[in-house]
Amino acid sequence: MTKANPTAYRSPSQRLFSFGLWTLGALTLTFLVAPLLVVIPLSFNAGSFLTFPLAGISGRWYEALATSPAWTRAFRNSIFVGILATILATGLGTAASLGLRNLPTRFARVLSFIVMSPIVVPVVISAVGIYFLYAPFGLVSSYAGLILSHTVLAAPFVVITVMAALDGFDQNLLRAAASCGASPFVAFRRVTLPLILPGVVSGAIFAFAVSFDDVVMALFLAGPEQRTLPVQMFNGVREELNPTIAAAATLLILLAVILLFLVEVLRRRSARLAKAR
Repeated sequence: MTKANPTAYRSPSQRLFSFGLWTLGALTLTFLVAPLLVVIPLSFNAGSFLTFPLAGISGRWYEALATSPAWTRAFRNSIFVGILATILATGLGTAASLGLRNLPTRFARVLSFIVMSPIVVPVVISAVGIYFLYAPFGLVSSYAGLILSHTVLAAPFVVITVMAALDGFDQNLLRAAASCGASPFVAFRRVTLPLILPGVVSGAIFAFAVSFDDVVMALFLAGPEQRTLPVQMFNGVREELNPTIAAAATLLILLAVILLFLVEVLRRRSARLAKAR
């Protein structure tokens, strides 16, 4: 038995509205994505300036990006800080999510607002506050200070994704594990973590993206040795604007696409697990 096509029963006005809605969505998407698509061909410009039409096609700026000590150091710093900040943010965010879930609703709302405040408060205000907090302890212009500040920015994103994963979690599973003699840690490792793992990994991906993309916090807290890739790009725009910046931006776009792909894969896996339960 074939399924009926719902579009066959739409009136002309409904079809026109649907077409207009799809057109508006396509135009909005084009408006958002077009600036990114412009950067990519500029990174292959054979000339020395960011101009259209291109002077030719060349990969010289990717070679310059790979051989420049300043750019390679900035890239290593971003990877190093991003990985450590992601580990800390994922651990703290997951623990906070589990704790908030077990608190009474009134206290959980208050603490949730405090945990989510780095998302609500403008980053420049957080950067100024963290700068004056870290300065007496010698954490300014240090890797430790930069990693901790990025952890503060990234942890709320982990809390959001893990809390979403916990919404479909059955607490009876923990009771069953406890009745079988499992300690709370064993129950978390063998029962809770495998079921919420897609949310945890998604939160970790978002945390890494937030850390890797941050420029405001790094401008306040990073010294010359801790300069990250976004800060290097920001300084390049101010000092010497050339297609090397476009090449670095293209790599960041590629990284963002890969991370979004991983998040989508995890989302589908989480949906399959939810259906199985």
